[in-house]
Amino acid sequence: MDRRRFLAGTAAIVVLPFGPASATPEAMAEAIRKVVGDAAVTEGRVTLDLPPLIENGNTVPLVVSVESPMTVADHVKAIHVFNEKNPQPNVFSARLSARNGKATVGTRIKLGDSQKIVAIAETSDGKFWSASADVIVTLAACLEEST
Repeated sequence: MDRRRFLAGTAAIVVLPFGPASATPEAMAEAIRKVVGDAAVTEGRVTLDLPPLIENGNTVPLVVSVESPMTVADHVKAIHVFNEKNPQPNVFSARLSARNGKATVGTRIKLGDSQKIVAIAETSDGKFWSASADVIVTLAACLEEST
């Protein structure tokens, strides 16, 4: 393949019309189902700490903590965070083990709009625990299109 054919092919790919990716509450529910399967998700043991009102959605501090002894027999295996209105419903998944000592994950995320955030912890006994929080964003991030 020569350079001109390659550039022409990639230009054709770039101009194909794609709609902006957009999560919905239904997409978030489906993403959660992919993680937990048919298992029941119980509220409790998880603390989701993020500000309820965000001026700028570009950098939102988020901390997820789970009550757990973090022993070999009883520990948090994973923490999953989901949102309902960003381009993708999965924010992140963190894998943990008893060696972590504490089941706490902190980061900063982008939020494209006011929405619900859901954190789900998967424990070593196969149970799922959750917490959720509603966040109001006054200046959105994660915009796929510029206006």
